[in-house]
Amino acid sequence: MTGGTEWIVDASGCDAERLRDANALRRLCDGVIAALGLTVIGAPQVHRFGGPGGVTALYLLAESHLACHTYPESGVATFNLYCCRERSGVDWPALLAEALAATKVTVTTVARGAGP
Repeated sequence: MTGGTEWIVDASGCDAERLRDANALRRLCDGVIAALGLTVIGAPQVHRFGGPGGVTALYLLAESHLACHTYPESGVATFNLYCCRERSGVDWPALLAEALAATKVTVTTVARGAGP
């Protein structure tokens, strides 16, 4: 029996202004959640750091969590999505190219709780 799936996603070459836009990041996260049919518990926590800083977003899900961190100074965004139930996933490279102008996206998928 598996404990679900975890996606660890790194996007680089992103547009710095998009990485500073808390509303755009929230729309992106909301879209991923909707596409996978996930359930948000409570209000998402989204924080825009001052000056040239980025955004951190954290969603508590009935199925686990989604976290996003952006680094405009280096054009990087990172995502961690863990679902305790099987999901087909999303096309992270296409999604992040469109939303953040990412030029490179690396997705690592981990089956959790599979045991030895």
